[in-house]
Amino acid sequence: MAKVKTIYVCQECGTTSPKWMGKCTSCGAWNTLVEEIVTTNTTKNISAIPLHKSNAILLKDISASEQARIFTSDSEFNRVLGGGVVIGSLILIGGEPGIGKSTLLLQIAMQTVGLTVLYISGEESEQQIKMRAERLNEQMADVYLYTETKVDLILHQAQHLKPDLMIIDSIQTLQVEGLESAAGTVSQVREATHALQNFAKSTGTATVIVSHITKEGVIAGPKLLEHMVDTVLQFEGDRHYNYRMLRTTKNRFGSTSELGIYEMRGDGLRPVSNPSELLITMRDEPASGVAIAVTMEGNRAMMIEVQALVSNAVYGTPQRSATGYDLRRLHMILAVLDKKCGFRFGTKDVFLNIAGGMKVDDPATDLAVVAALLSSYEDIPLKENICFSGEIGLSGEIRAVNKIEQRVSEAEKIGYQNIFISKFNTKGLKKSAKLNITGISKVENLVQKLF
Repeated sequence: MAKVKTIYVCQECGTTSPKWMGKCTSCGAWNTLVEEIVTTNTTKNISAIPLHKSNAILLKDISASEQARIFTSDSEFNRVLGGGVVIGSLILIGGEPGIGKSTLLLQIAMQTVGLTVLYISGEESEQQIKMRAERLNEQMADVYLYTETKVDLILHQAQHLKPDLMIIDSIQTLQVEGLESAAGTVSQVREATHALQNFAKSTGTATVIVSHITKEGVIAGPKLLEHMVDTVLQFEGDRHYNYRMLRTTKNRFGSTSELGIYEMRGDGLRPVSNPSELLITMRDEPASGVAIAVTMEGNRAMMIEVQALVSNAVYGTPQRSATGYDLRRLHMILAVLDKKCGFRFGTKDVFLNIAGGMKVDDPATDLAVVAALLSSYEDIPLKENICFSGEIGLSGEIRAVNKIEQRVSEAEKIGYQNIFISKFNTKGLKKSAKLNITGISKVENLVQKLF
């Protein structure tokens, strides 16, 4: 006999409550509890569930085999996933509205030659997707389009077509039959993802799911959603810039430190194979407050431009602003320069920016930040063809950074003639014929060599 009851589910964390409350007792969010009707079968007996016989095996007896992958024509997408889309995997991609998630996936679907792709759209009509496909100027063979939001109909269509790759846009629009709650609620998202996961694992269909994000920038829906999938991708970037970054926050089949960079154009997204040349501004003449850092994103080395502006505080209280860089780390660097080098930043406004809309958290960027700050403080441009890579310690020492060989190789490839690194990184480092490597141990030494 089926019994119907009402519960209240938090749309932020998924916590259930028998009665409505203004504040969730688990995550503390206000006005997020939504009424949902659930049906339970009171005649179900757990002892009646058949048990499947299985035996435990030793870990050493399991044969390790390489996961089969689908290699798309998008080199950046393959890099972020660790070498391609694993067959039977479930991939979740999130990003702000209008950032280009649907464009990226439709472009990948149309570029995947020789494989059958099923594109499920619950947000756009067939005519809208057709217009976008024509704008991308790609071949449209072997890409099936299905505009539907009911999960059972989607899985029935997938069983009929047997696609190699299935794209769901988006998970918040899907509805599972039997649930009374609206699309996009915690229960609908959870059950829809569970059904797609079972289908992907049982049939070996690689599935990509698009998800909305909240105003805080995290993936909308229950946290269980990120636990269920195999890979979580974040598509980010400022819409005022042409660059988009594809990052991995979870990957069961590869590294989580890789980064893919795209350039948004009128005919779609173009993968950027050499981001260093795009992230460095070309100028007719040198300008003060500009320094070039060699940073690492996963296994990729790239050159980024650090811009700093130091001016007298007009309103009494000095301002501190950082775009694309940790503001607390900027405060630490300013304190080190004040204590160890005698630069009085206490009466100065300091503004720091990473050009191109990039966000960096590599400690090796510290040395370039120091050089840009001092250049703006003294209003003296740095010499051309010079770059930096080193971490600043609280006592003013220049600490060694990892993968220094790749950083030096990238600087040499771009055409730089001088690079400042930590003195402790020079041990065992091969000398370059085109690049002059200067090792320093303290911030004071950097000031003497630059000015």
